[in-house]
Amino acid sequence: MPATNPLRRTFAVLAALPLLTLAACGYGSESKNDDTTKVAAGAEKTDGLDSVRIGYFGNLTHATALVGMRKGFFQKELGGTEVKPAIFNAGPSEIEALNSGSIDIGWIGPSPAVNGYTKSNGHSLKIVGGSASGGVKLVVNPKKIKSLKDVKGKRIATPQLGNTQDVAFLNWAAEQGWKVDAQGGTGDLTVVRSDNKVTPDAYKAGSVDGAWVPEPTASKLVAEGGKVLLDESTLWPDKKFVITNIIVSQKFLKAHPKAVEAVLKASVTTNKWINANPAQAKAAANEQLAADSGKALPAKVLDPAWKSIQITDDPLAATLDTEAKHAVKAGLLKKPDLKGIYDLTILNKVLEAAGESPVDAAGLGTS
Repeated sequence: MPATNPLRRTFAVLAALPLLTLAACGYGSESKNDDTTKVAAGAEKTDGLDSVRIGYFGNLTHATALVGMRKGFFQKELGGTEVKPAIFNAGPSEIEALNSGSIDIGWIGPSPAVNGYTKSNGHSLKIVGGSASGGVKLVVNPKKIKSLKDVKGKRIATPQLGNTQDVAFLNWAAEQGWKVDAQGGTGDLTVVRSDNKVTPDAYKAGSVDGAWVPEPTASKLVAEGGKVLLDESTLWPDKKFVITNIIVSQKFLKAHPKAVEAVLKASVTTNKWINANPAQAKAAANEQLAADSGKALPAKVLDPAWKSIQITDDPLAATLDTEAKHAVKAGLLKKPDLKGIYDLTILNKVLEAAGESPVDAAGLGTS
C-alpha cells in the first residue's frame, strides 16, 4: 500500500562523516552462520553466482535481514548460491562497501541511500524495496524534562551528524520555534552527536538529558530510567515513516536480476512470516543479533523495541521528496534530483505473484 503522507524528517549530507565499521576485515564484519543458512547439497546456483553479499545493521529496524538470515529464507531462495552477510553500524560505510563491490545488496536507512545516490549522480544504487517503518523515539530524563517544552535548553543526543534521526530532531526543534545551528548543534538547545552504542552510558553519566534515537537504543535508555516523551510515528497522519530500505548496486542489478529477484522474494516471504508470527520473529531476530554481535538483547529492551517497529514491503517512496526539501531548507543538502532512485519493477513482480498489492515509486522510479 503506497504511502502518501509527508515525512517530518530530513536528509543531510553524510559524506564528510568518518566511515565506521564493526571490524577491521573490510567494510563490515561477517555474520556467523548456522545450519539454517547453509547451502543445500546439489542446489542450483542462481544466475550462476557462487555467492550474493548482503549488508545490514545489527539493529531491530533491520529485522527483515536479521530474521531472513536466521530462518534461512534468503539461502532457500538463492539455492546453490551462498549468502554472505556483512554487518555494519553506519550508513556511509555500507554505501562505500556497495560502491566498491564488497557487497551487492543492503538494508539501509533513507539518508545514506539518498546521499549515496546523489553523490554518484544517480549511478551507484537503486532502492528496490522497503523493510521497516517507525522505531524512533525521543527518550528523556524525567527528572529534568517533564514536557516537550522542557526540551529547550537541554542536551539531546542523536546518533550522528546529519543522520536520519539527527535531522529529524533538528526539524522537530525548528517546528517548535527553536533556533539551532545544524552543523554545530548549538542554540536554544544542544545537540550531542553520540554513537548509539555509547549513548546509554552518556545518559547514565548525566552527559545528555535525552536522546532522539532508533530502537533498540531508545528502549535501552528506558531501561536506564528514561521516559519516552515522543514517538516519532505520532508525527505522521498514518503513523508510518521509512526507517529501512533495500538498496542494490546498479551494476549488480543489471548483471544479475534473477539474484535480486531471489533476494526480494525472500524479503517478502520474511516480512509475511514476521507479521504472522511476531513472537517467533522477535526471538529469531534476537538470536541473529546474538550470533552477529555475541550478545542478545534482554527482554526489557527487546519487547518494547519490537512493538514500535512496523515491517513492510512498501519503501514509502512518496516521503522522499518531502525529506529532501526539509534538508535543503536546513542548509544541509543541495537540492537533489531523486528521479530514478527507485526501481520497484522486480518487487512488484514478486508481490503480484504472491497475491499482494503493488507499491508505488511516487514519481521517483526508473522510467
